[in-house]
Amino acid sequence: MNQINKRVRGLFIILFVFTLACSHAVPDKMSAAGSGTWSSPFTVSQANSNQNGSTNTVEGYVVGQPTATDTVVTSNFPNDYALALADNPSETNTSNMIYVQIPSSFRSGYGLKSNPDLMGKKLKVTGSLSAYFSHSGVKNASAFEVVDGGTTPPTDPPPPSYDQYYSSAEGKTGSALKTALHNIIDDHQTLSYDAVWDALRNTDEDPANANNVLLLYTGRSQSKFTNGGGVNDWNREHVWAKSHGNFGTTQGAGTDLHHLRPTDVTVNSSRGNLDFDNGGSQHSEAPGNYYDSDSWEPRDEVKGDVARMIFYMAVRYEGDSGELDLELNNVVNNGSAPFHGKLSVLLQWHAQDPVDAREIRRNNIIFENYQGNRNPFIDHPEFAEMIW
Repeated sequence: MNQINKRVRGLFIILFVFTLACSHAVPDKMSAAGSGTWSSPFTVSQANSNQNGSTNTVEGYVVGQPTATDTVVTSNFPNDYALALADNPSETNTSNMIYVQIPSSFRSGYGLKSNPDLMGKKLKVTGSLSAYFSHSGVKNASAFEVVDGGTTPPTDPPPPSYDQYYSSAEGKTGSALKTALHNIIDDHQTLSYDAVWDALRNTDEDPANANNVLLLYTGRSQSKFTNGGGVNDWNREHVWAKSHGNFGTTQGAGTDLHHLRPTDVTVNSSRGNLDFDNGGSQHSEAPGNYYDSDSWEPRDEVKGDVARMIFYMAVRYEGDSGELDLELNNVVNNGSAPFHGKLSVLLQWHAQDPVDAREIRRNNIIFENYQGNRNPFIDHPEFAEMIW
């Protein structure tokens, strides 16, 4: 009997020690596990375990700025280039942190040198879960939001001026300005047509739902992976119709992200290779879009977006380096000729629908993550009137 009692006491002691150890292993601040979406973000621990290059949202407390693999500073921040998140606001172990690369377009709003008061705040970030500073990280971020205390998140920071990027165009107008801008944005890094699918999942991500893209003409938010050729799938719309110059889907004009957008398959088919102009019958699946036998009018919310994409194409492709010379004109029914209209209407749309935060973010993502060139008419809307 004494031997049994000793064994029972021993089991109780082991159970007590195990329980005590577990209680000390649980951090003060615990975050509920999420699915990696904007509405259900990963914890930092989850994001550290999913460093596979996928695009997901992670939420954690700002605990400092990484300056090396094992070094995170908590004051005297050297710049606005990066920050570290953790599940516990008092975390000091770098292995329990994730390092976030801050793209240039977000540095003024989320860099710690400019915003040291972000320390200790809870932040939500969407980006690619991949190594940064040879440490688990988030790169190519497309969205940031402060979520501490339920306060209203800050608006997107203004776009960088890119004064140096456009310095060679200063003081020019007309054809001289057009040539200068062409030389600036020419020779970009090209993608394969297959790679465009994944790129559009990033450039056109719905900021309210990281699992979805926003379709250009309908404005519908739909799953990133419902792409294809079926009814209600989304596909790759060439805003400068690819038959206008017959460049098809070849690398270059055929895969240039600055004019490729996700659109509903049926709506894309209706638009076809129509030029842009006002008027026609309203499309049954895309209210606010009108079309007839020779033209397409997009909904008001993206009229300016469409105009600026067309302006970009007419400047980027000028006939050098074996490429087509794409030009604007003031007619419709351009067919397979390398022209697109209607210029006077596109200029009206450009003025009517100004550049918005979504366009700026898209321009930045294409520049920083894919092609290395920008759409000048998003950065400097005044260039359109100065050229045409």
